[in-house]
Amino acid sequence: MMPAGYQRHTRRSPLTDPWAPLFSREINDAVHLAVEIRTAHCNARGFAHGGMLSALADNAMGLSAVRLARQKTNSDKVSGVTVSLALDFIDAAQVGEWVEFIPVVLKAGRTLAFVECRIMSADRLIARANSTFRMV
Repeated sequence: MMPAGYQRHTRRSPLTDPWAPLFSREINDAVHLAVEIRTAHCNARGFAHGGMLSALADNAMGLSAVRLARQKTNSDKVSGVTVSLALDFIDAAQVGEWVEFIPVVLKAGRTLAFVECRIMSADRLIARANSTFRMV
C-alpha cells in the first residue's frame, strides 16, 4: 500500500521515465519520493538495484536543496548540481515493497547545500545517503 500523502510525481526525466510511476510529497523543506519496487527496478539477484536507489536518492536530495534555496531567495531561478554523492546499503528492497526517499537538508548556504537521505521500506532502513550540491 502506498505511503500516506503521496501523489504522482510530475517532474520527468529520461533517466527516471523507465522507473515510472514515481510518487512524491512535499513536507516543509523537503521533497520525499516513493516507488513500488518492480522487476524493472531490480538487479540480477532480484532486489532493488543500488544504481536506481542512488539515482532516486540524488533526485530527492537535489529537489529538497533547490526547494529550500528557492524559498530562501524567493526566486524560482535557483537550481543545483551534485558535487558529491555517497550511499551505504544496509538492507535489500524486494519486488512489491514501497520504498521511500526521505531527505533532510542539513545546511543550505549561498553556494553549497548539504543533504542526507534515509531510504526506507516501511520501518526498515534500506540505505542512507548524503550529498553536497552546488547551487547555481
